Amino acid sequence: MYGHNTPCIKDIKYAMTWGSHTHLFDVIDKADHAEKRKRMSSAFAIKNLERWEHKVANVTGRLVQALDAHCTPPLLPGQTEPQAADVTLDYNKWINLFTIEAINLIALSSTLGLLEKGSDEVTAQRKDGTTYPARYRKSQDSTAHAQSLFVWDYKYFHWLSRLSKLFPKYRQMWKDGEPWGDVIYHQAVTRLQRYQSGEKLDDFFSSLMEDKAGHPNNLEWGEIVAEVGAIINAGADTTAIALTQVLDMLIRHPKYLQRLREEVDSALDEDEVVAPYDKVKNLPFLRACLDEALRLIPPTSAGLPRRTPPEGAQILNEWIPGDTSVSMTSYSAHRDPEIFPDPEEYNPDRWMDLDNRKRMEPYFVPFSTGARGCLGRNITYLEQTVVLATLVHRYDFALPANWKLGRFEAFNLIMGEMPMKIWRREMA
Repeated sequence: MYGHNTPCIKDIKYAMTWGSHTHLFDVIDKADHAEKRKRMSSAFAIKNLERWEHKVANVTGRLVQALDAHCTPPLLPGQTEPQAADVTLDYNKWINLFTIEAINLIALSSTLGLLEKGSDEVTAQRKDGTTYPARYRKSQDSTAHAQSLFVWDYKYFHWLSRLSKLFPKYRQMWKDGEPWGDVIYHQAVTRLQRYQSGEKLDDFFSSLMEDKAGHPNNLEWGEIVAEVGAIINAGADTTAIALTQVLDMLIRHPKYLQRLREEVDSALDEDEVVAPYDKVKNLPFLRACLDEALRLIPPTSAGLPRRTPPEGAQILNEWIPGDTSVSMTSYSAHRDPEIFPDPEEYNPDRWMDLDNRKRMEPYFVPFSTGARGCLGRNITYLEQTVVLATLVHRYDFALPANWKLGRFEAFNLIMGEMPMKIWRREMA
């Protein structure tokens, strides 16, 4: 149902949350999607990663400055748990600020100053041009949370959305999410103004405005805004989810954290603050740690629904009637014990044998697969690789006793706080 030659299309679930124009991720028509994907694919290609490396390094350096300010003295000899006063960092908050900054810099050449402020407050802009302060992550998560509760009832989604506002809990949720569209609009307007002033910038927005030969794409303004929203939405929270979970899993498995640290230390100089991508991109255990976290809890763990063609379709030797919603969750696919033995265990070693990796990879689908697979996977691997290598090289960490990471399944996971003690490593 997800392959390149599937007769299925994206389900009408994606149409439930359409604005005035579709974007790359919610467009249903296959021809429209192919046109959108072609327009953006070169910007996401592996060969163009070097265009984004310096941007990721820049934001990673700013993240390091912020984390340094939260560092405490190391744990005392024999101490295994941090004192409450030393739990100075909500890692999930700061990694979200990082990914928001990174994708806005890559996509729009925009610096929001969130890592310097320690806040997700940004400017939102109404269609009449008036502006107001808004919370980027809070409005983004609240929108996703509210929509995810009702979107699966296609017939009554809009009616249920309105009805739910009669209840204080849901009314507040919808209200908290209202600024999200205005946050996107302000980012798009600001970047358009720079484009119209003649400023030449190397980012995804340029791919929306012009083709590779420099000819204008002549997209409608509503489509440009929709594409901007899709990129800065999907490009921020999924990477933050992955980076939150992999560090949580490594701290809980100190033998793997130590192995990763030894591998990274062998590739970096002691005084290197930000891990250069060229030095760490081919470290096998680093990639294994990232992939195992993505396998165990994919950032998008819910099913991605598709709709069978009117004449029906054969799926896994089962005949499915036409116009039927079908889906498979990556969370479940990654727990087939015949493919992934001991599937509930965080075990990066399963990826270290090349033959075993080749056997597992067709069933490893955290980015979905086929023509509708995630176009930004190279960007997220770039960010995850640089950030995780930087963190384990520079810092050590401890989690509070009996604490567990909270998760809520919306379209993507919404993560809870990740309180921790952080301190600078003493390099030998």
